[in-house]
Amino acid sequence: MGYKAREVSRIQSQHMAAKKSDVKRKLLHAGGWQVAKRLAKMVPFGGTAVAAVLVGSDIKKKGVFKGIANSGIDAIPFVGLAKNAIELFTGDFISDKIQSEKKV
Repeated sequence: MGYKAREVSRIQSQHMAAKKSDVKRKLLHAGGWQVAKRLAKMVPFGGTAVAAVLVGSDIKKKGVFKGIANSGIDAIPFVGLAKNAIELFTGDFISDKIQSEKKV
């Protein structure tokens, strides 16, 4: 293998490594925000305030009734703590609404 071929191979491998770390960084950033919201909701009385602030995003993601129910459960001290602790490992108890395709 000539010098130019080795150089091209080295540059390609560096580019692939940078691409993988960029994807990993983005996944950690997005996942970290979700975990941070759940942890903030788990604080017994401060979680009530956080749940009240995030009720709009719950309604947007889950629909009116499911969003209000989810935020209501989160707002109850210790019940919301238990719910969010379990959801960290199992996923949402109350599922998100089904996304419909946007019409152009």
